[in-house]
This record gives sequence, C-alpha cells and structure tokens, in this order.
Amino acid sequence: MLDGPPGDTAANGEIVFKLSGASAGYDGRTVLSDIDLEIRTGERVALMGRSGAGKSTLLGLLHAQRPGDIALVPQATALVRPLSVFHNVYMGRLDRHSTYRNLKTLFLPGSGEIAEISAVLTRVGLAEKMFAQAGALSGGQQQRTSVARALYNGRPILLGDEVVSALDNVQGGEILGQLASAHETLVLALHDVELALAHSSRIVVLEQGRKIIDQPSSSLRPSDLTTFFGGPK
Repeated sequence: MLDGPPGDTAANGEIVFKLSGASAGYDGRTVLSDIDLEIRTGERVALMGRSGAGKSTLLGLLHAQRPGDIALVPQATALVRPLSVFHNVYMGRLDRHSTYRNLKTLFLPGSGEIAEISAVLTRVGLAEKMFAQAGALSGGQQQRTSVARALYNGRPILLGDEVVSALDNVQGGEILGQLASAHETLVLALHDVELALAHSSRIVVLEQGRKIIDQPSSSLRPSDLTTFFGGPK
C-alpha cells in the first residue's frame, strides 16, 4: 500500500516521460493511436487493459525515451537459463563494469558481489536459490529473479511488464512493495485490479490502442476497471 495520499509527492515532480499524439504499429497493424501521456518523478502508474490493448508497446515507447535511467522487468523475464540466479541478477549492472570484471565474475564471483546479490535475493525470497540454474526454477521464481535483477540495477525508473503475473496476491504485493521502495518512479503493466489499486498512485487504461482512463487510483473503484478485463476483443 502507498504511504500517504496517492500522487501528492509527484504533483510537482519533473516530467520524466512525455508522449504527444504518439502512435505505433507493426506489420501494417496499428497498436497505439494518438496517445498523450505525461509521467512525473515519484509517480507509481499502473498500466492496464485487455491482452493486446497496447500496454507492452507503450512501455517500449517510454523505454526509448530514457534507456539509461531505467531498470526493466520484461514480461518474458529474459533470463539466461543455463546460468545461475546469481549471474542473472548480476547482469543488471553489466554495463557499469569492465569486460574483464564481468568475465572474472562469470567464473569466480567476488565476495562483494555475492554479498550484494544475496541481500537483493533475500528481499524477493530467493536467497537459497542464488547458485541454482535459472532454467530449473519455477515460473514464479524466475519472475522474482527478473525482479531481483531490476532491484540490483538500481536505476531510478522502473518499467515492468506483468511483473507479478506468476505470483499470488500476497507475494505480488510484497514484490510491488520492494520495487516501490527501490525506484523513484514506477510504470507497471498489471492485470490484477486489486494490486493495481493498492500499489499505484495513478491508473492508465488502454482499450484497442487508445487511452480511455487516466485517473488517480484513489478516485477509482474495482468496478470501474473490471469491465476492461473480459478478454481480447
């Protein structure tokens, strides 16, 4: 649950994302149409809509604006399955270390990295799996490994695509709380109405590629949102 009234801390924040009349499509098919959107520092935005509504595409447009400031949790987790959980989490900072250090860590991790990553994995309940092969984990454990990689990345903005879809509501709420505590600004595609209302300051709903709701979470009820989750049209 958010601390304090949703949205108050972000009202005068810096604009970190801005889209004006944005559209996008693939293979001749329009996915997003005429999207106007501003997101400010400190906001926690839940992006919602049916499957195929354009949520992942919108996250991609936002990522393209400030890739160097973003920690990303992709929908498919994007883990290197033959490598350990440790190494998959370490990849969150690959671009901040030399090639030599990264290669050394692949074969002989240092005590500093082990301690840091152990602490991050403890936050997502996976400390005992640190040297397990990522591909041998359950779907929920793989999802938490992807979240741990974003936490270890530590950049101020978090973009996530269905980051807790493989977890129950209790685990999902705990993970969303961890992400909120580690990143200044969150934009998360979510399908669970209860979690979205509890862990966001603002909800944006897409329907057939268009923005149809953009309101503070505090002004919405579950019944305002559940109508948009009856499956793809």
